[in-house]
Amino acid sequence: MIAALLQRQRGLVPSIDFELAIVFSNRTEIMADLKLKDLRYLTALAETRHFGRAAERCFVSQPTLSAQLRKLEEYLGVQLVERRPRHVGLTEAGLAIAERARQIEDTSAEIMALAQTWRDPLAGPLKVALLPTVGPYLLPLVVMRIRKALPRVELMLYEYQTESMLERLEKGELDMGILALPVSVPGEAFASRILYEEPFMLAVPEGHRLSARAHARVADLEGETLLLLEDGHCLRDQALAVCARSGVHERADFRATSIETLRQMVAAGVGVTLLPSLATQGGYGNAKGVVVLPFQKPAPLRRIGAVWRKSSARLALIAAVCEQLARGSGLGAAR
Repeated sequence: MIAALLQRQRGLVPSIDFELAIVFSNRTEIMADLKLKDLRYLTALAETRHFGRAAERCFVSQPTLSAQLRKLEEYLGVQLVERRPRHVGLTEAGLAIAERARQIEDTSAEIMALAQTWRDPLAGPLKVALLPTVGPYLLPLVVMRIRKALPRVELMLYEYQTESMLERLEKGELDMGILALPVSVPGEAFASRILYEEPFMLAVPEGHRLSARAHARVADLEGETLLLLEDGHCLRDQALAVCARSGVHERADFRATSIETLRQMVAAGVGVTLLPSLATQGGYGNAKGVVVLPFQKPAPLRRIGAVWRKSSARLALIAAVCEQLARGSGLGAAR
């Protein structure tokens, strides 16, 4: 991912292929120019364990990558790669050097981001991840708004569940995550802000005993079969928290992988579910066979927010994007 980002950014800043002076002791001292791209080849091979896939990731041919890695081994005076038929592995030295090389790549990406910030704080790439239960419903509302307000920004969008998203944020693979708050994060490395508060809606099949109601109450769920997402989705935990005291029971033999699967199962009459309000708007609000009811106030809700590293070099851009996400949601620029 970092390699692809560096490749994209070559049009924005001059190449920063570092030349590192490495001193070797073997009777004489030899100075070798070690470039960042050589380290990039090694880390790509460490991650893919395949010459072809590593070459594709680095935008070079396989022979070029293989030849450069052999030159790197000659420079360092140690074997880095075990080459066997149908198997590629790294030696102990290769693994240790690849880990240091990743750190150098991360630092180089931070340098480029910092330089971009000094040149134009509201320009350049920004790597943003969203929950699968947020992205499909929020992005159509905000992407054009962000393009208009921040025309020099290149949004690089990803979709991860909460745990994976936070891991990638911590490693520097992402600049910002959009997820449900609060979240538990280690230490004080992260900052966050609420973007909007999103009410839950009750989805029932057509002809259901509640389908003619103007509003629903959580107590109305007593005795109902609740359809939920599979483990790992925070929306599942939120729905369980809302329904904890209502007497509703979860369907044990079914757990959906997406909101759209939940919606289709409700239409089939299998049970009822809770949907975030953005997932009931526009084309999603007219799903055949499904009736969506708002809850009586105070309605249960979830808080969607942004999380980022306090040390990020893109703080000004993150703040600007957050403002557009909050306003574009239509649910208020909550803080």
